[in-house]
Amino acid sequence: MGLTFSKMTPLGLDMPAFSLPSAQGQYWSNADLQGTPTVLAILCNHCPYVHAVEDRIDQLTRDYRGRIQVIGINANDPDAYPEDSFEAMVQRSQHKDYAFPYLWDQSQDLARSLGAECTPDFFLFNTHHRLVYRGRLDDSWKDPQLVTSQDLRKAIEGILNHQPISTDQKPSLGCSIKWRNL
Repeated sequence: MGLTFSKMTPLGLDMPAFSLPSAQGQYWSNADLQGTPTVLAILCNHCPYVHAVEDRIDQLTRDYRGRIQVIGINANDPDAYPEDSFEAMVQRSQHKDYAFPYLWDQSQDLARSLGAECTPDFFLFNTHHRLVYRGRLDDSWKDPQLVTSQDLRKAIEGILNHQPISTDQKPSLGCSIKWRNL
């Protein structure tokens, strides 16, 4: 059973600086995203919660292409979970034909600076790269037919339509991030 995490990163947080390789062969940094609303989605290859929603994440990316940037980030320890290695990320990204870049946070610094707790976990930053939403994708981690509240999509629409975003944000449900022993 997945865990629901309730420690919420404070809204208004500036997007952390990063420069990370993608499974698609490019480096991405927060500097590449200037003026673009951005979703940072903490993902991994092995989590059943990610598997249940990754097609919805990909569709969200395609629906908002050119208006927002969605970026997947894997921070799991590949020594503990070899299926979350960079090589496995490349294979998964190719197999699923992700519309979003899938970045490798090998140091785990970005995930830690976001206060990420599980996979999947979603962070939406506005055009000024301040956090305006941290929480779940929607209200059905498993079955897309049961979705009644598209929480992340509502927040994205709020940004795009210059409307206030509800601060009643529900935490993500998923597998814990596999942190390296420091």
